[in-house]
Amino acid sequence: QEQLVESGGGSVQPGGSLRLSCAASATIFDIYRMGWYRQAPGKQRDLVATITRGGVTNYADSVKGRFTIFRGNAKNTVDLQMNSLKPEDTAVYYCAADRLDGGRSWGQGTQVTVSS
Repeated sequence: QEQLVESGGGSVQPGGSLRLSCAASATIFDIYRMGWYRQAPGKQRDLVATITRGGVTNYADSVKGRFTIFRGNAKNTVDLQMNSLKPEDTAVYYCAADRLDGGRSWGQGTQVTVSS
């Protein structure tokens, strides 16, 4: 049973936009922060953006001003609006949920490809 369900990946031309969505199942308790990470081929998984339960956001420098993370209307959901996409944004994007017990849950990942 998947605990984090992601949607919204795909292919887009440079300068285009995509929106990713993530929903955590009710089996994950005490989530205090959710976010997105990405992993390009041959590279490590890196932070993209996070948002706490209180609405505090954090962004990687490479996406500041282009990406926006925000909580969805439903509990424990998070969206990532990605604008002005660049080829270097191409990666598998993973949703993550951080719990008060110190654990982290991961989604399965969704591919984002930026190419002309």
